[in-house]
Amino acid sequence: MAMEDRWTPEHVLSLAPDAASRKAAAKLSAPAPWSGTGSDDRALWGRCQGSGGTPYRTVVELVGPAYQCTCPSRKFPCKHALGLLLLWSARGTGQAPAADWASGWLDARREKERQRAAEPGPAAAPAGQAVRPEAARRSARRAERVAAGAAELQARLADQLRSGLADAPQQGPGAWAGTAARMVDAQAPGLAARARELGVIPASGPGWPSRLLEEYGLLHLLASGYRRLDSLPAGLAATVRSRVGFTVDAAEVLRGPVVRDHWLVLGSSDSADERLITRRIWLRGSRSGQPALLLSFGRPGTAPELALPTGLSLDAEVAFHPGARPLRAALGIRFSAPVAPPAAEAVPPGLSLEAALDAYGRALCDDPWLESWPVVLERVIPLPGVLGWELADHSGPDPVAIPVDRRSTPDSGLWQLAAVSGGRPLTLFGECGHRGFTPVTAWYADDTRIRTLGVTA
Repeated sequence: MAMEDRWTPEHVLSLAPDAASRKAAAKLSAPAPWSGTGSDDRALWGRCQGSGGTPYRTVVELVGPAYQCTCPSRKFPCKHALGLLLLWSARGTGQAPAADWASGWLDARREKERQRAAEPGPAAAPAGQAVRPEAARRSARRAERVAAGAAELQARLADQLRSGLADAPQQGPGAWAGTAARMVDAQAPGLAARARELGVIPASGPGWPSRLLEEYGLLHLLASGYRRLDSLPAGLAATVRSRVGFTVDAAEVLRGPVVRDHWLVLGSSDSADERLITRRIWLRGSRSGQPALLLSFGRPGTAPELALPTGLSLDAEVAFHPGARPLRAALGIRFSAPVAPPAAEAVPPGLSLEAALDAYGRALCDDPWLESWPVVLERVIPLPGVLGWELADHSGPDPVAIPVDRRSTPDSGLWQLAAVSGGRPLTLFGECGHRGFTPVTAWYADDTRIRTLGVTA
C-alpha cells in the first residue's frame, strides 16, 4: 500500500468497536498527545501521552489491519490505535525507520506470517482419490445424525398439523425448545434455529396462523431436501447443506474459482447479541454486476476484523460459497486499497421497484428459504404513512410502493432518509424481502458532491 493512499476518516471509524470508541478516538486525532510518530509502507506507530507518566506505545499494521498498544483497554482496536489512524489519515505521520519497540512487534508478525506460508495446508484430495478414511468416517457419522434429526423434525411437524394450530399460543415460546435441542445434538444447527423460531410466531400478532403454516412448510421442505440430497442438482444440494448448518471454511472457498473485479462497497451493517457482533458488507462488481456478501465477526468490545467504507471501490478477488444462487463470498487477494470510484460510477445503477421485486422472486425460485435479496433501487421516494414507512416509485405509468421492514430499520435512519430526499427521488441500496425493503445506503447530491447516507447505522 502506498502511503499516499491514506485511509479516509470514515474507513478508520468503521473499525471502531462502538460509538464510545469513535468519540474517544476523535479526541486523540490531533498531534498534541502524540510523540515519536512515524510510518512506512506497511505500518504506523507513535507514543500517546495519557493520564500516567509513561506514554502508551501504539503500533498499527495496515495490512490486515492489526494493532498493538500498551494501554490496558480491553476494546480492540483501542482508542489510541484509532486516534493514531485518524491523525495519519488527516495529516500523515512522516516516513521514518520504525522505533525499536515498534519494529520488534512488526518483525515478530512478519515471521509468523512467513512460517504460516511455509506450512503445508490441508490440501483437498485430488480428483478420483478418496479422502482420508478418518475424515470420511466423521463425515458419514454426521450425515447419519443429521438425517435422523431431519426425520424426527418431519414427524414432529406432521404431528402438529394433525392436531391443528389452535393450541399453539398456549404452548408458549419454548414449545419447540426440546426439538431444537435435539437438532443441535444431531449437528444440524440450521434446523435447530428455524425450529426454535416456530415457538415465537403465535405471539407475533394478527395473521400468525398463516405465518406459522408457511414456516412449517419451509422447514418440512428443508428437512425433506436434506434426506434427498443425493438426487438434487449440485447448486441446490449445496444450498440445502448450508441451510441445514454445514459450513465451508473461507480458505477452502478461496481454493476454488475466484472473480477479480473492481468491487463497489454498497453498504454495511452491524448486528450484535450477547456473544457476537456480526458485520455484513455488500459489494457489487463493476464489470460482472454480481452482488457479494461478506461476513465478519467479533466479540463484544472487539470490532469485526473486516471493515470496508461504503462508496469506495476495491480491486480484489472474491470467491463465492457454493449454492443455487451464490451470494455469500470470501475476500481473497486485494490488489489496491479502497479508493473512490470514477465520478461516473460514484452512484451505482439501479432498478425500478417492479424489476427489484422480480429479481427477488427469481432468487427465491432458486433458494426457497431466502429471506431477502440485495438490490439497488432507482428513483424511489421515502414516505411516512398511516400504516408505516414505504418507498414509492413514480417512474412508471402507475405508482408502485413497497413497505419498509421496520424490524431492522431505526426511526432515526428513516427520518434522515426523508430529510436528504426532501420529496425528491433517491438511489437506495438495501435488501428486498417478503417483509418489505430494508434500506442500507442512500446516495444523494449536496452543493459539493455526491454523498452517501448509512440508513442502518
